[in-house]
Amino acid sequence: MNSQKLTSLLKEMTLDEKIAQLLQLATPFFEGSKDEGQITGPLASMNISEENVLNTGSVLGASGGAKEAISIQKAHLKKNRLGIPLLFMADVIHGYKTIFPVPLAVGCSWDLDKAQQSAEIAAKEAAAAGVHVTFSPMVDLVRDPRWGRVMESTGEDPFLNGEFAKAFVRGFQGQDLKNNKDSVAACVKHFAAYGAAEGGRDYNTVNMSERQLRESYLPAYKAALDEGCEMVMTAFNTVDGIPATGNVKLMRDLLREEWGFDGVLISDWGAVKEMIPHGVAKDEAEAAYKAIQAGVDIEMMTSCYVDHLKEQVESGKVDEKLIDESVMRILTLKDKLGLFENPYRGADEELEKELIMSDEHRQAARELAVKSSVLLKNDGVLPINREKKIALIGPFAQSGDILGPWSFLGSKEKAVQLYDGLMAKLDSSLLFTAKGCDIETGSEEQFAEAVKVAEEADVIVLALGEASEMSGEAGCRADIRLPKVQLELVAKMKELGKPIVAVLFNGRPLDLHGIWDEADAILETWYPGTEGGNAVADILLGDANPSAKLTMSFPYSVGQVPVYYNHFNTGRPQGAPDAQERYVSQYLDIPNEPLLPFGYGLSYTSFEYSDVKLSAATMSASKSLKVFVTVENTGELAGEEIVQLYVRDVAGEVVRPMNELKGFKKVALEPGEKMTVEFEINEEQLRYHHADLTFKSDPGKFIAFVGPNSRDTVEIAFELVNE
Repeated sequence: MNSQKLTSLLKEMTLDEKIAQLLQLATPFFEGSKDEGQITGPLASMNISEENVLNTGSVLGASGGAKEAISIQKAHLKKNRLGIPLLFMADVIHGYKTIFPVPLAVGCSWDLDKAQQSAEIAAKEAAAAGVHVTFSPMVDLVRDPRWGRVMESTGEDPFLNGEFAKAFVRGFQGQDLKNNKDSVAACVKHFAAYGAAEGGRDYNTVNMSERQLRESYLPAYKAALDEGCEMVMTAFNTVDGIPATGNVKLMRDLLREEWGFDGVLISDWGAVKEMIPHGVAKDEAEAAYKAIQAGVDIEMMTSCYVDHLKEQVESGKVDEKLIDESVMRILTLKDKLGLFENPYRGADEELEKELIMSDEHRQAARELAVKSSVLLKNDGVLPINREKKIALIGPFAQSGDILGPWSFLGSKEKAVQLYDGLMAKLDSSLLFTAKGCDIETGSEEQFAEAVKVAEEADVIVLALGEASEMSGEAGCRADIRLPKVQLELVAKMKELGKPIVAVLFNGRPLDLHGIWDEADAILETWYPGTEGGNAVADILLGDANPSAKLTMSFPYSVGQVPVYYNHFNTGRPQGAPDAQERYVSQYLDIPNEPLLPFGYGLSYTSFEYSDVKLSAATMSASKSLKVFVTVENTGELAGEEIVQLYVRDVAGEVVRPMNELKGFKKVALEPGEKMTVEFEINEEQLRYHHADLTFKSDPGKFIAFVGPNSRDTVEIAFELVNE
């Protein structure tokens, strides 16, 4: 359908029909849903009329697969006066039914190709099930591990988050939404700065300068949009004192005008009505007014628009042109997806059976889980000799709760447990298991059983972590240590004097007190997904060599939070040559530095960095320079190393971070093999937001840092000069 036909369609619509297009309802509202009519409690209080449902523009959370999607669409088209098809949207975050590692884990792979592949597979499965739009990627910058939704981000660095944002968008959308029925439209979220919620508490206030917002928090959203992302979701939080969903400066001025985004803007669940408790709207009518003025096209799961916009248009308070603009954006997206030609786009029960959880998809999930698992510590225990007797102990030894939050359609029953992954590779006489304790509770009987099993073994593998509901949305925790009972289990195992390998399943960086000193090796697997047990077994037994690197710092203590690598210096930095003993920026009781820095991760082999060189000592706007470093595999096994480039602007107009990631390359080296790794630095990479928000570079001294993480680097200085 061309733009002229879309315009004609819009002109045919009544005001009621147009406003209803802006409403998104969950599947139980719709005829043909498997849960039809099961609207209770808060949903019933919405008082949605049958006419509203008949003209609604989109469906939230269809989970019944192709059969349900076709059924709902068919029933809708029979009764919708103009035959405007529904858009089906769902949270396909890290897999549809084949579940991949959580996004924070995917970030730790530093593997953009595999990230894109994971999104492609998720899109194929979702599209075959009748989904048109996914509420992904989430690119919120995260610096506070107390926040449950850190698992949904790829980490604390704006550049790396932007690279992953683009990879996910490419994977979900492909090159041509209309002609590629295996694709889904992507929706970047949560705009903006949701990851900076105060205290790490979900839905909480965000307060920062516009310069910090632009410098650190906005780049990843912009990267997703530059890649062609079709939709944006508003954040629950305030931005400069105004809830994002009613923030004209953020949504109209910045997103629409400055960035030129003309796609669909959707509120998060209930966010329009939530402007009332926020304290910027006295009632639903004012909430509707503020949201439409801000350019919110779709209101998710509240009825402020359908209850109040018509009256506001008729009274002249709201210009109907705003309604028309929003409807046209929604119709345009439906057209891009080809729904006017084929309203059942992609939905195919037979294809659904063929694709979902296929061997190919599960193998891809396994490979990414291997690439995402970070080896945090290894005192010569890993990989485990297959002739050793292994005691597998802990609440995650035989648990399918390894999919993590935002995996609603994943099956815990079909997830490969760690015990099964190990058993597939070992003689059964060498593997013993005991639960030891539950996630947060335990008994003396469980401890006794664990001790008995461990006494029979040569190596103890402790499978520990957080239940999935302890992370994700509303999964915020002030104490980010492992639950007390699990630390008691670790202590009892330590008393046996045997090598201990801790395998962690969790959704956030943890305070590792109670396990860091006690364990001989620690493998951070996050929530590894459907093939988690097989992937972890691959690493533990040496069939795979870990290569992942942290994209979020692990704090020494929660008291450091927020803790992140690209922080500013102070006027009295700890460790400076002339620093006093007391009157410097420091804690008296803990280090300033995190336990484990951004970019950190070990391998079963070792790598040495040397011979850092520059192609020139100076560079300019028209002349870039190159950084060379020699990386050698000095160990006994082949391995992959993620070589990282950081840059520091020594003296800027405003304070600049101690270092900033500017590039990375993954290299594979055989034992004894050397490679010269090359990076290019151009003037654009040295730009930043000045006090007046202009984005430019300053001539002067810079330092390039190259290394295996943000802390352990070799450095070399260069200068940016005027031409």
